[in-house]
Amino acid sequence: RLPAGMPADGNLKSGDWCMERDSISRTLRRFSNMRYLLVLEGIGVGAAAGLVTVLFRAVLSQGETVLHAALAFGTAHPYFIPLWFVILLGAAGLVTYLLKWEPLISGSGIPQVEGEMQGRIRTVWWRVLLAKFLGGLLTIGAGLALGREGPSIQLGAMAGKGVSRLSGRTGEERLLITCGASAGLAAAFNAPLAGVLFSLEEVHKKISAGLLLPCMAASITADFISRSLFGLGPVFHLPEISMLPLKHYWLVAVLGVLLGLLGAAYNRCTALAQDLYGKIPSRYLRIALPFLLAGALGFVYPQVLGGGHSIVEGLSLQPAAGTLALLLAARFFFSIACFGSGAPGGIFLPLLVLGAVSGGLTGTLAGLAGISVPAENFVILGMAGFFAAVVRAPITGILLIYEMTGNVSHLLSFALVSLVAYGTAELLHARPIYDQLLDRILKNRAAEEQKSLRKA
Repeated sequence: RLPAGMPADGNLKSGDWCMERDSISRTLRRFSNMRYLLVLEGIGVGAAAGLVTVLFRAVLSQGETVLHAALAFGTAHPYFIPLWFVILLGAAGLVTYLLKWEPLISGSGIPQVEGEMQGRIRTVWWRVLLAKFLGGLLTIGAGLALGREGPSIQLGAMAGKGVSRLSGRTGEERLLITCGASAGLAAAFNAPLAGVLFSLEEVHKKISAGLLLPCMAASITADFISRSLFGLGPVFHLPEISMLPLKHYWLVAVLGVLLGLLGAAYNRCTALAQDLYGKIPSRYLRIALPFLLAGALGFVYPQVLGGGHSIVEGLSLQPAAGTLALLLAARFFFSIACFGSGAPGGIFLPLLVLGAVSGGLTGTLAGLAGISVPAENFVILGMAGFFAAVVRAPITGILLIYEMTGNVSHLLSFALVSLVAYGTAELLHARPIYDQLLDRILKNRAAEEQKSLRKA
């Protein structure tokens, strides 16, 4: 094909060739400058999202300290227990008000971000940012089995949207939202690579060089801010774990099948819990129930409260099989009861905790059966496999566990357990959790719009 401006006979004067070459050079320079500009914008979004997420994480840490102090005081002074339940009911009322003011803060927030990326949901970024921050502090701080990572991703995404709106770069809004989601996960878990991959694999549903560079810039910037405050170490401080001998890899496949079954059950039980909560007409009552449950468990079985970070690290002490079985059952149903209510909070960390306990139980049972294996291996394998079964993002899960634990020598076993768990969940036709949640959100919004039209 002849270059633009070339005569049909192909004879082009030297001056015309120079003009054509200069035009191509200017186009390439503009493209290169645009990529540099996107990287700079990614750094800006990473700074904004990182600051918001780090503040959220720091306040949650203080809230956990206050929670433990309140429960200890109530245990020593029983007269405080009724007052504590009154405080919880008041917190439930505030969360209910925030949900009424901004309904899109319910749950983890990741399905809402995915819906926005697909053009099916429109959010007011500052309302979501403010309401999610306060709602997440109230629910997680009260001891509900919810995590900080989902809210952190939504907070980061809304920070990215805010940067696009305030800077007038609305044409790049979807890109900056993706950068913000990357930064949010990176700051929440000190996991910059997993933050990038998750936002591209799960949120944006697309990977390209134009997306990768600004997302990496945002994620690294947010991770730098997070590590400046919380230190350079991984999120989970686990002892050094020895390599699993190849002759025992059949146990990894067995664990993958078990995690696939448990993951499919978790997704379906979550949907069932949401259906049951949906039959309760009062939104306040729906939110108050898990708050009251957290209050009761706080004085009876406090180990199951909160996101579960301490549970994972406590598994290195190798509890008895009965203790692990009780912990797994309690966390499974408590997590579903909390998340199914629609209270603001994530399921990322609760999922990892369930996977870790499942893996620890499998390793302990293998030891009781006379199979000499390092049970600690199954803790981290359980996290990777259960994440793959529930979220259906195995590569992100492998990277996430690697960055959160600092274990790089177990990638083969990570890959095997994730593949088997993923395949088992697929064979059971269990939908990925975030797709399932997004469909429910859109269905509920459509029902509410039809109800409003009928009233009008």
